[in-house]
Amino acid sequence: MCGIAGFTHARVAEARIQRATLALTHRGPDQQGVYESDSISLGAVRLRIIDLEGGDQPMESDDSDVVVAFNGEIYNHHDLRKQLQERGHSFHTQCDTETVLHAFLEWDTDCFERLRGMFAVAIWTESESRLILARDRVGIKPLYIYRRGQDIYFGSELKALFVHPEVERKIDPLGLHYFTSLNYVPAPYTLVEGVEKLLPGHFLEWRSGRVKTSPFWKLTFQPQQHYTLDSAAEELDGLLADSVREHLVSDVPLGVWASGGLDSSTILHYAAEHSESRLKTFSVSFHGRSFDEAAYARRVARNYGTEHYEFDLNPAVDLQSAIESLAYYSDEPGADAGALPVWFLSKMTRKHATVALSGEGADELFGGYQTYLGDRYARTLRRVPALARRAALGLARRLPVSDEKIGFDYKVQRMLQGSFLEPGEAHLFWNGTFSEAEKKKLHLRNGHPPVGKLIERLPGRGASVGYLNRYLWLDQYYYLPDDILYKCDRMSMAHSLEVRPPFLDHRIVEFAARLPERLKIHRSSLKVVLRHLMRNKLPQSVLQRGKQGFDIPAHDWLRGVLRPLLLDTLTREAVESSNLFDWNVVAGLIRNHMNRRANLGYHLWGLLTLFLWMKRWGIQADPNEEESSTLLSTVSA
Repeated sequence: MCGIAGFTHARVAEARIQRATLALTHRGPDQQGVYESDSISLGAVRLRIIDLEGGDQPMESDDSDVVVAFNGEIYNHHDLRKQLQERGHSFHTQCDTETVLHAFLEWDTDCFERLRGMFAVAIWTESESRLILARDRVGIKPLYIYRRGQDIYFGSELKALFVHPEVERKIDPLGLHYFTSLNYVPAPYTLVEGVEKLLPGHFLEWRSGRVKTSPFWKLTFQPQQHYTLDSAAEELDGLLADSVREHLVSDVPLGVWASGGLDSSTILHYAAEHSESRLKTFSVSFHGRSFDEAAYARRVARNYGTEHYEFDLNPAVDLQSAIESLAYYSDEPGADAGALPVWFLSKMTRKHATVALSGEGADELFGGYQTYLGDRYARTLRRVPALARRAALGLARRLPVSDEKIGFDYKVQRMLQGSFLEPGEAHLFWNGTFSEAEKKKLHLRNGHPPVGKLIERLPGRGASVGYLNRYLWLDQYYYLPDDILYKCDRMSMAHSLEVRPPFLDHRIVEFAARLPERLKIHRSSLKVVLRHLMRNKLPQSVLQRGKQGFDIPAHDWLRGVLRPLLLDTLTREAVESSNLFDWNVVAGLIRNHMNRRANLGYHLWGLLTLFLWMKRWGIQADPNEEESSTLLSTVSA
């Protein structure tokens, strides 16, 4: 696991690549290296996982014409290596980076279709003045890009771009529009004007200032009705066994993030079957809270005889210091409050392991979120006259404000509010914060299309795909890479920890897209096929319990232990000088939350993380900027 950075140039900018590489050292504390020529500078940092003695980066071909900087893991690199050796290639190390290098030498950009794993890679060919950048199929590993004139700058994190004075630190209004609705910014956009994320499953080719991007993988939902529950479970069993076995390969200590829920327990089950040694498991608890999962995590750990570690996240922990650290390591702010427990989970895990397996992706593949049920309920609710729904919403706003993470009052109000939105917009609203109407009051400038229009960017979104599959596809396209995987990458790499999600092997992703909807959600049962597969493997307490979600009691903590940080950050001076939001609206949100008129903790958490990030990195708004520009999204092959 590593981080990469680089930029093209007409002449070498002295020490620039060293500073960009240094900014990523937390991602690869074991080795740092740079490559410089008249046309390009490349940097890489390495966290040694496979072949601890070999594999330093950037890595050059035998003739020094091709150079690669690689971030990630290729789980089928041994198979690829055998194929390449049969074609005459010679290897000097046992690491997967060298396999990627030789795969490119043999198959050029067609090599990406053969790679099974998570990666972001930069490949430079000196004789052709040609740069290739690529990102894995589902976006597990990040890659940011900035263009200025004919030159291109890139890095695993924004901070590797911020070393360049050419990168102006201005808020992108379109990115902010998405952020305040969704809690994240969907690719290719970011919150920094001119900076974009390379789309998952794509590669970019740069030649002398000319750029084109092309997909090397496209996910297509094609439900096949011949599947039965048993046949689907049997196929998934084989896929999971293969994926987890490959994800266990490591030359350093490895563990499993095990919350006691279905997804992580499934990964633990298969890991225990294929591991030759006793596994370590890690979880976060919230002692005394209704959503605490510690008892389930301990039970699963006992079942598999793991060496279990647990961190209790409570108000006595130094929360403020951790949240302020997020402003640096989050790189691009995410308003998902789940980043905080992932921070502490990663910190604890790194004391005992360098690699952790996780259950990310199962909810988006197999239908594990309550929001999918919300989409269905809303279809019925919209048949109720609008006048009656407005009256119901008025009554719901009089419900006692709960200190639970997501209380009954919050759920009822969000459901009723969403019933007035278009279905696509409502789906995003369930997990988001500000509605379009609320943003019109909040923003000083807006005028962007509703976020629900994102669903129109999906390929093949016809009726044959199915109502549920449209939303699963939407979440796999945006929410999974730009919220869930982004959060996991930043929090884990801040502590030099590699996290691997076996559910996101692309063979499993493609299998899920072939399943009929009835095998994902049936009535109120979520992840039907996964539960069926694990019915005789996991305790009933795991199979029958509902999903809790992995975040903090934001409503409660922002009224209590985090109140000073909130009030010190969202001051009138800070809000007005930002030139982004109406202070009176922000002050009203704070007042209504503190006075328990409404639960607005997630709204305020997003604003808090945004302003801490802007302050940490000196990000400014341009008062004359009405629209953001996009670069890579307008360039196609």
